[in-house]
Amino acid sequence: MKQPSFFENERIDDLFYHLVQEYGEELTRLAYLYVKDKNISEDIIQDVFMRAFERIDQFAGKSSYKTYLYRMTINRCHDYFRSWSYKNTVLTEKVSHVFQSKEETESAVLLKQDKEFIFTIVTSLPIKYREVIILYYYHEFSNEEIAQLLKCSINTVKTRLCRGRLRLKKKLAIYDQEGGLEHG
Repeated sequence: MKQPSFFENERIDDLFYHLVQEYGEELTRLAYLYVKDKNISEDIIQDVFMRAFERIDQFAGKSSYKTYLYRMTINRCHDYFRSWSYKNTVLTEKVSHVFQSKEETESAVLLKQDKEFIFTIVTSLPIKYREVIILYYYHEFSNEEIAQLLKCSINTVKTRLCRGRLRLKKKLAIYDQEGGLEHG
């Protein structure tokens, strides 16, 4: 099987090093925006690169390698959400949240900066809106690229972007009314 020209003049280990250097950080940020945990996002990216390395000869070249790695990362994040460890962690957090004092929660909210809060709002969106917002605004993919990554139509991407923006706008308006955003 002839490999795509992407691989022709590069040794596999050099290529692997190049891909990790080129995309490692941004893929880790993408995974973090999904799973909201630094260690888990790093584990996901390590798994993505290992799978990509093992299957490098299967890359058909129908998209860019960047798109291929993004798709693998998104799939792996979805796999994580279906895993027992994720479901167990969410249950544990919900139970432990009941035992936190009201004062600790209020002071933590008051200390957050606007940028962190906006990030929190984005990551609180349902996954179907969060992923298009993240890919569009944080990673600057076009609607067409997002549709390819998520394996859905361009109209679905546009609809999700529109609905995601509306949800963000409502949440930010509520926060702004409460005096949370500083202007000036």
